[in-house]
Amino acid sequence: MMRSLLVRGMLVGLAAAAAALLIAWLYGEPQVGHAIAFEEAKAHAAHEGHEPEVVSRTVQKTSGLITAMAVYGVALGGLFSIAFAFAYGRLGALGARATAALVALAGFVAVELVPFLKYPATPPAVGDPGTIGSRTALYFGMVALGLLATTAAVIACRRLVPRFGVWNATIAAVLGFALVVGVVYQLTPKPDAIPEHFPATVLWDFRIASLGVQLVLWSTIGLLFGYLTERAFARHPSRAAVPAGA
Repeated sequence: MMRSLLVRGMLVGLAAAAAALLIAWLYGEPQVGHAIAFEEAKAHAAHEGHEPEVVSRTVQKTSGLITAMAVYGVALGGLFSIAFAFAYGRLGALGARATAALVALAGFVAVELVPFLKYPATPPAVGDPGTIGSRTALYFGMVALGLLATTAAVIACRRLVPRFGVWNATIAAVLGFALVVGVVYQLTPKPDAIPEHFPATVLWDFRIASLGVQLVLWSTIGLLFGYLTERAFARHPSRAAVPAGA
């Protein structure tokens, strides 16, 4: 069964990447163009030389973006299928569709929302190149925090359910998650990577587009994977058996 789940997850990830690509093209790419124009105007005003492009802008926003989104979607879909296989039957009496939706929601919060709220996305042409290394390290550190905090919240919720019930256990786990993340937010630095006079509307629109791309990607994977898996389990009931020890 794991092989079929993995293949299904990768194909669903590819379909989700196609949907997310439309958002990136329609809303993200125009903001990147505005950001590049701002940086070029700033460099021209300062009489700085223009560095030659290693990869042309046309390639970046066409074949480069398509390739990157496809690879990312397939990889994310494969990892999602593994997470689903681990979670299925261990989250109470949830079916395949509900389990997939819950895994997608938890993954989006842990991998995207937690880092985004502290270190929101910025256009690629914006920011001090000298801080790229530190900003990248801080961002992936926040991703690790999101994964650990989400996993801990799910485990805590499961253990509290027999004593306090599903509703109270869920509230306690969510509050604990928010408390841990909030404390870490206060303790971690936030490097100022936005240059002065950068258009606020461009920055806002880019960040909303970036979050929208991830939201479409995760929601499509969760909903489509759950639908297809539920149909597969209906055709082959033996595959829907709850894992031993769940």
